[in-house]
Amino acid sequence: MRILISGVCGFVGSTLARELAARGHAVSGFDNFIRPGSEANRATLKNAGIKLFHADLRTASDLETVAAVDWVVDAAANPSVLAGVDGKTSSRQLVEHNLGGTVNLLEFCKAHRAGFTLLSTSRVYSIPPLAALPVMAKNGAFTLKPKTKLPAGVSAAGIDEMFSTSAPVSLYGATKLASEALALEYGEAFGLPVFINRCGVLAGAGQFGRPDQGIFSFWINARRAGHPLKYIGFDGHGYQVRDCLHPRDLVSVLEKQFAAKKIPATDRIANFSGGAASAMSLRQLSDWCAERFGPREVAADRRPRPFDLPWVVLDSAKAGRLWKWKPATPVAEILEEIAAHAENNPAWLELSAPF
Repeated sequence: MRILISGVCGFVGSTLARELAARGHAVSGFDNFIRPGSEANRATLKNAGIKLFHADLRTASDLETVAAVDWVVDAAANPSVLAGVDGKTSSRQLVEHNLGGTVNLLEFCKAHRAGFTLLSTSRVYSIPPLAALPVMAKNGAFTLKPKTKLPAGVSAAGIDEMFSTSAPVSLYGATKLASEALALEYGEAFGLPVFINRCGVLAGAGQFGRPDQGIFSFWINARRAGHPLKYIGFDGHGYQVRDCLHPRDLVSVLEKQFAAKKIPATDRIANFSGGAASAMSLRQLSDWCAERFGPREVAADRRPRPFDLPWVVLDSAKAGRLWKWKPATPVAEILEEIAAHAENNPAWLELSAPF
């Protein structure tokens, strides 16, 4: 299979590229290298036999000379939920990159009759009902209150694909949701196989962590390096919960999607995450770091941060039914992998999140 990966030198793109190449696929990819740290993956990917080239997803002409492939995996995006509203990034550039870039890739797929997989996000789900979920603190983490009425699409197993995607979802979430809709419409209009994989927090060694993205990697690297950390919002307790997934666990389902035939439209969107088994709060992550690196104080900042939510855990039961898929890497292994990488690369955090 000839596979093209956008954002190939990012953490997710490079992980998928290496794993797919190791399985015998002909993998190529492009990156605009604007993300600090992305250059660090260039040599490793080239040594793995992956063809790399420089291109900006926002510029359609950059794709005109790209050779035909069988499948495109879109792993390029500005992944921060604060993008476009934090006063540091442009809202127009966010839309151009995350939505306009998807359109350019879909046009490429149309021209070459290629399949398309969009790596989407849990942040397409509606913010107000998630913010209003009935939660309580237990063992240093928010958990759903027992015996309370939950909105449709939420259970103790997590948030499923039936949960509301009504606005507001953040500008970032809106660009991904709009990309999902366009991808499905291109698939129907032009007879292209299209899949939308909504991922939980992706995490693993080599991720360029920042406070607003890659939180597991950022927190562990910052703790190891002795940088100051703080719990933001929710009274400064660090009880907010997220699940995590290693991107290499997506490879098995990607290969099934490459080979799939005549999949109903309703089955083209699915959640992929570590689920409840991988979910933990920042405070619980701090406790893990204390055992691994030694205790350290974490400050409290009670001021709320835009779009932050108390409990975001994705339910991947649909992916299990459709694809016989489940996460293969337990959370303890993901955390240890990040910690070992942090010890071997003490300046890693400064590549993307300078203090």
